[in-house]
Amino acid sequence: MDSLMLSSIVSLSAIGFVSASVLFVASKKFKVYEDPKIDLVEKLLPGANCGGCGFAGCRNFAEAVVKAGKLEGLNCPVGGSSTMIEVGKVIGIEVVVCEPLIAVLRCNGTKIHAVAKVKYDGAQNCVVAHSLYSGESGCPSGCIGLGDCVRVCQFDALYVDELTGLPVVDEQKCVACGACVKACPRNIYELRPKGPNGVRVYVACMNTQKGAVAKKNCEVACIGCMKCVKVTDSKSVSVNNQLSYIDTKVDACVHGPALIGCCPTGAILGVKIEGNKSVKSESHS
Repeated sequence: MDSLMLSSIVSLSAIGFVSASVLFVASKKFKVYEDPKIDLVEKLLPGANCGGCGFAGCRNFAEAVVKAGKLEGLNCPVGGSSTMIEVGKVIGIEVVVCEPLIAVLRCNGTKIHAVAKVKYDGAQNCVVAHSLYSGESGCPSGCIGLGDCVRVCQFDALYVDELTGLPVVDEQKCVACGACVKACPRNIYELRPKGPNGVRVYVACMNTQKGAVAKKNCEVACIGCMKCVKVTDSKSVSVNNQLSYIDTKVDACVHGPALIGCCPTGAILGVKIEGNKSVKSESHS
């Protein structure tokens, strides 16, 4: 009996030793080296895991940064320039500070400008509503206003104004993570540079319908009249498919007042174009 027990103990010990040896060899052979810089970079990131950088989370972004060894095309919008400067120090490169961005709603079809012709009584979801109809005003490109963008914003930087029916971006809270851009089924959000001292100008319309039809659905719709192109004499302002677009390269401080003033429908909006208040200014025909 004792010999049987001893034999069992020896056998189990031998199996344990062999298994441990196999695991040890395997761990050495298949060991995955992870650069310690990844942990250092991850600690510098805000930990929001918002996806604004284009990666699934901060850890994935840190791995991409260290693997690339450069920051070209890589940016953490939440952390901003200060964070990226510190990240650059970890991987040993000098960071060129990027101009801060902000989410811009390219629609000014308020309840007053785009009067409702029908009443939507379905699911309170922009994606669902977009798949069912053009919108209460009839504009197929206008903001639906059911707040999908508000719900996906992790930074409380968006809310729907009850008077206008449109989402409002809080400039102090927006980190340009791009969540609203992805959530909007009509693609009317754009990440644009905040501009020097917050001054910027843009076309608040996405409607590519012909002028008369667009104007019928919304009184401040762009009608593709080309006046904005002529007033600046700049290639950075263009009109395609009856819709004007002001490139971010346009100097809003210089050309902003003229662009706002020339638009016959009020489709061009400016922030901080006149005075010191951070409010939108629009042209009036």
